[in-house]
Amino acid sequence: QVQVLESGGGLVQAGGSLRLTCTASGLTFSSVYAMGWFRQAPGKEREFVAGIAENGGYAYNYDFAAGRFTISRNNSKNTVDLQMNSLSPEDTAVYYCAVRRGVGVRDGAWEYDYWGQGTQVTVSS
Repeated sequence: QVQVLESGGGLVQAGGSLRLTCTASGLTFSSVYAMGWFRQAPGKEREFVAGIAENGGYAYNYDFAAGRFTISRNNSKNTVDLQMNSLSPEDTAVYYCAVRRGVGVRDGAWEYDYWGQGTQVTVSS
């Protein structure tokens, strides 16, 4: 059974940084998968933040993440990190980690197979 667990959320002042970590367990040794981060603010739909493939290929939501957020992964540990810098109150949301079986990053939530429970990120002004 695949389990996805996020950590690292919290409260930070505008302009600050946070680092989120996601750990996926239960994946088979031979499986190929991509990992992604999504977020959902109150009253809004869940949106893609960034994703990274097993070979290191990545994608960002260029509306708000490129240039401020950096995604990285450690295949030996089945972990993916999201470093978030220059945070603003608009970044306040629950951040979810997701795992997609297969090659390549996708930006649609429906394309991911396993999800974590989410971690709250709150940015104060």
